[in-house]
Amino acid sequence: MSVLAAYHTKGLLEAGCDEAGRGCLAGPVVAAAVILPPRIRLPGLDDSKKLTSSTRERLRVVIEEEALAWAVSFVHPEEIDRTNILRATFIAMHRAIDLLAHRPEHLLIDGNRFAPYRGVPHSCLVKGDGRFRSIAAASILAKTHRDEAMILAHEQYPAYNWAVNKGYPTADHRAALVREGACPFHRRSFRLLPLEEELFASPLS
Repeated sequence: MSVLAAYHTKGLLEAGCDEAGRGCLAGPVVAAAVILPPRIRLPGLDDSKKLTSSTRERLRVVIEEEALAWAVSFVHPEEIDRTNILRATFIAMHRAIDLLAHRPEHLLIDGNRFAPYRGVPHSCLVKGDGRFRSIAAASILAKTHRDEAMILAHEQYPAYNWAVNKGYPTADHRAALVREGACPFHRRSFRLLPLEEELFASPLS
């Protein structure tokens, strides 16, 4: 388990920001922003990708109950297709920050790129979700809220098995695209199938 830092810059009210679903073929990209109390105890907190689903869900409850402020924002496929996935990710993060009950004094962004948020300095931190508590907490909220949305989408379009693959380009998801074509939850600006599979696919209606 990683040892996560409580802060980046001492004395500032920091919000950690992260996203989930950037590499998916279907569904929204989801961003979360989290401000944690300085002495909060969150046993097991880590980068969401390193955790089991049950651990993420347990931590989600604690984070949402004990954070000083948290927010989650969705950017759906139509908007992703109108802009691009990188810009959509920044839009989702900005909207999550907009929704925070407290205005942060510093933003900790997972990754190496960000569109500056008005009036608040930021630091981009590669693999920050495995280094800082607030970013790890944001990664858990983004992941769990997105997974929840994809399970609901699965109920409408069960052929794609989103309850399991969550919209990522897995073999079962792409096999379903060959059989069924695309649905309204798919990102039309993405290459949904490799070129060789497109020849045999149903029309991407």
